[in-house]
Amino acid sequence: MRNPLLDLAEKSSLRENPLKFGVGDTVDVHTRILEGSKERIQIFAGVVIATRGRGMNEMFTVRRIVAGEGVERTFPMNSPKVADVVVKRHARVRRAKLFYLRDRIGKATRLRERRARAGEAETNT
Repeated sequence: MRNPLLDLAEKSSLRENPLKFGVGDTVDVHTRILEGSKERIQIFAGVVIATRGRGMNEMFTVRRIVAGEGVERTFPMNSPKVADVVVKRHARVRRAKLFYLRDRIGKATRLRERRARAGEAETNT
């Protein structure tokens, strides 16, 4: 049970239009990087293997393979450092955490693609 006063205080810091993706989706996370006085966007592409928390504590973990080595990064959902999350592919998964992908290599890491339903429109901006 959460305190309604804490929810009210958090509401101002939450993202106005929440990010829409799920576990198993292949995403591009656009992250703001500050280098001196300049700001640039860096893209981290991978599969969402976990989400946790809620409100200001909500986080998601993205995993990708770089030079044969698995790299995972955890991003805060409501952080201003996360500029955008673009969903490239939806996957059909049967569990909330995909930690079993850590033990797999190559083609064994592929997930089944989820087809869009008849009334569901793809809106990737």
